[in-house]
Amino acid sequence: MNFLELLLLILPAYVSNGAPVVFGGGKPFDFGAKFSDGRRVFGDSKTIRGFVSGVIAGTLAGMVVASVVSFLPWLSFTDKLVLAFLTSLGAMAGDLLGSFAKRRLGLPPGSQYFLLDQLLFIIAALVFAFAYAPRIVVELNGWDAFALLVLTYFLHLFFNWVAHRLKLKNVPW
Repeated sequence: MNFLELLLLILPAYVSNGAPVVFGGGKPFDFGAKFSDGRRVFGDSKTIRGFVSGVIAGTLAGMVVASVVSFLPWLSFTDKLVLAFLTSLGAMAGDLLGSFAKRRLGLPPGSQYFLLDQLLFIIAALVFAFAYAPRIVVELNGWDAFALLVLTYFLHLFFNWVAHRLKLKNVPW
């Protein structure tokens, strides 16, 4: 698997991660519930609509990519659709996990936590992809995976800054 194929595989996670900024809002994912430490499980910024819109947008992006671009020839079209869904779901789960961790640390919603905010979504997306198609791990070049993490870090910062400038986000991170 080359770097371009890795980007095409993970593109749904990028789309999924950004979609809630545009389509989110509404009922909190945790329904206002508190964890055993007395703090909210996720907080008001993680919403059902944001989660669902992220999974749908990422899956649709993956469907378009799989329909238009030939990549990972050892995977069927159906496998690529499943992977688009799973990487999108993984990205949203990773985002929730990061929010959960920040609440346990006592950090308020919207606060920044170095690397947790920028990389957990992509790591979770990759874990979901690996669970479905273990061959990806074998095909993956370690340097490409490292480059993906570095690229993701900077893309995340850039697109969050853009979303902040467009008044889609309250904070630039």
